[in-house]
Amino acid sequence: MPPLTDYDLTRYQRQMLLPGWGEAGQEKLKSSCAFIAGAGGLGSPVALYLAAAGVGELRICDSDVVELSNLNRQILHPEERIGVSKALSAGETLRLQNAAIHIRAFPERLDEASIERIAGSPDIVLDCLDNFETRYLINRYCLTRHIPLVHAAVWGFTGQLSFLHPPETPCLRCIVPSPPPKSVFPIVGAIAGLVGCLQAAEALKHLTGVGGSLRGTLLMVDAEDMEFFRLQVKRRDDCPDCGA
Repeated sequence: MPPLTDYDLTRYQRQMLLPGWGEAGQEKLKSSCAFIAGAGGLGSPVALYLAAAGVGELRICDSDVVELSNLNRQILHPEERIGVSKALSAGETLRLQNAAIHIRAFPERLDEASIERIAGSPDIVLDCLDNFETRYLINRYCLTRHIPLVHAAVWGFTGQLSFLHPPETPCLRCIVPSPPPKSVFPIVGAIAGLVGCLQAAEALKHLTGVGGSLRGTLLMVDAEDMEFFRLQVKRRDDCPDCGA
């Protein structure tokens, strides 16, 4: 593991005060790689907080460009970057956030031909996407390489979150067997921020070895009434991705 510098010891001192984190946990973060699929409403808080925490390498992919209608929730992107690739805009913001970590930005589409080159061999993958076809793609990628996947999705004032790492847990296809119809859905920016922060927390706990996780649990967030529900989820024998 790369040794911590004086810069690291000062910048990350407050999180290193946590029991079980310390310098050893920070060294684990510094040597870790996270792949963030999507630089939108969820990807923005995920990427910002993983960068702020000192994850050594962040790989982030998005094929879209920044649009005015994105800016109520996609806080990686300032108004002057409308029309710019979201991935490249994210890379620029993250380098300003933490110049000491390595950022790889991929302004291209994730598909069967590109995912291995783009995702690489990360220690964890974060599903910050808005469509289930690509979610299923990264689900299969993580399954074949036994990489943990933190899934999240948002709609209006609601969200869901789970830590997926078969065979110890279900995979995404076990929980959502078929994609919902495509639509332009409502979203409050603060809810994407809330759920994205929970995603980042799940990743940081896994990478440092601190705390528990949402293994086998789907966390449901209803921010309109400010209620949180935990649902137990199990593997499906007939799952087309991880079933027998």
